[in-house]
Amino acid sequence: MSARTTPNAKPVTTDEEDAYPRPALAWYMVGVLTVIYVFSFIDRQILALIVEPIKRDLQISDFQISLLMGFSFVFFYTLFGIPLGRLADSKSRRTIIAVGCALWSLMTALCGVAQNYLQIFLCRLGVGVGEAALSPSAFSMISDSFRRERLATAISVYSMGIYIGAGLAYLLGGIVVGLAASQEMYQLPIVGATRPWQVIFFMVGLPGLLLGLLMYTIKEPVRRGVTSAHTKGVPARQVLQYIKENRATFICHNIGFGLIALSTNAGGSWHPAYMLRTHGWTTAKFGIVFGSILAIAGTAGIVAAGRYSDYLSERGYKDAPLRVGLYATLGLLLFGTAFVLAPNGNIATAIYAPLAFFGAAPFGVASAAMQQIMPNEMRGQASALYIFVVNVIGLGLGPSAVAAMNDYVFADPNAIRYSLLIVGAIAQILAALFLWRGLKPYAQSLERLKNWNG
Repeated sequence: MSARTTPNAKPVTTDEEDAYPRPALAWYMVGVLTVIYVFSFIDRQILALIVEPIKRDLQISDFQISLLMGFSFVFFYTLFGIPLGRLADSKSRRTIIAVGCALWSLMTALCGVAQNYLQIFLCRLGVGVGEAALSPSAFSMISDSFRRERLATAISVYSMGIYIGAGLAYLLGGIVVGLAASQEMYQLPIVGATRPWQVIFFMVGLPGLLLGLLMYTIKEPVRRGVTSAHTKGVPARQVLQYIKENRATFICHNIGFGLIALSTNAGGSWHPAYMLRTHGWTTAKFGIVFGSILAIAGTAGIVAAGRYSDYLSERGYKDAPLRVGLYATLGLLLFGTAFVLAPNGNIATAIYAPLAFFGAAPFGVASAAMQQIMPNEMRGQASALYIFVVNVIGLGLGPSAVAAMNDYVFADPNAIRYSLLIVGAIAQILAALFLWRGLKPYAQSLERLKNWNG
């Protein structure tokens, strides 16, 4: 039996339970989690496509809109992420996800009744609370359902929900914006006169109120390698001690992937405005074209990276997830620079496919890397810590860094291509340095885990 033991504690798992779920059941679970993740990113990303009408109607600046994209969401997302990660290590992960899904969907829909900046800001805070419930529990469930040599692929498939969701947000948003362009207001039951951008929030938020029920069509996976002494959760001091022992790995991993997230969130938030202001595209055209590209190329990138990481791992590369993340960052730097300097919209569109591919590639392997170096009973908390750092850096700083360059450095919204170039290139170069520095410590952390006895 593979479970770790201590002198006064029995393993929770048994020989019979040590068998992983049948592949069909494990992949069905991944499918359900991916669908929910898709909806979470539609709710999160839709704001980027309706920047201009919200700015006009609420009379706010680029920097204020960036706070709705980043800080308002990430503040509660990160604040609640770590306690919800602790719950994921000992309580029903299915229920945590189901309740979170209902909450973020409700708060997205409520953005549609917001009448001023403060109201929509508070609703975005609520979206962050709900979404904080998802990934720590999802990563933990997937890690208990797949062997290590298949884990990067499984988590990458789940993580492709980011790019399907963001792509659909662009695509569906573009279609709706196009349909709504000819009408100033809608008259809806109960809420009355409603602006087109408010209708979009209703359309993407309300379906999610029932989506969380899908979680009860799957079985809670057996927690592997957990002793009875830890069935109610590992003390926080023990988690901190383990992190301290592996601090070089945590610093290089979390900050490295956080800086990649900064560049991709900056782009995801402002690429629609870039194509509108620099190349004269309409919002509807951007949504349909770029949404389709992002959904396809982003999904391909994240899954391919997971498969490549598993391939390297099988051939003895202990640092495979970080190595793949490093390679992807170099591709992101190349195509990200070319995209914002493109002389016209057609060339920018052609470059966007490889940009989306390499921009997506790091994030499945990043999560898999964290799961692989953690004891089972710490995985939810480690995921929450990783999500905390990545979102503080990525979502908290990415959108606002570009907006601050627009408003306070160039003092010109039409200088957005240069703001994107500066923010993206600096973040990507630093990310590559952190990931390169983390290769050796990560391999050492894998070896250290084999001898860890809590």
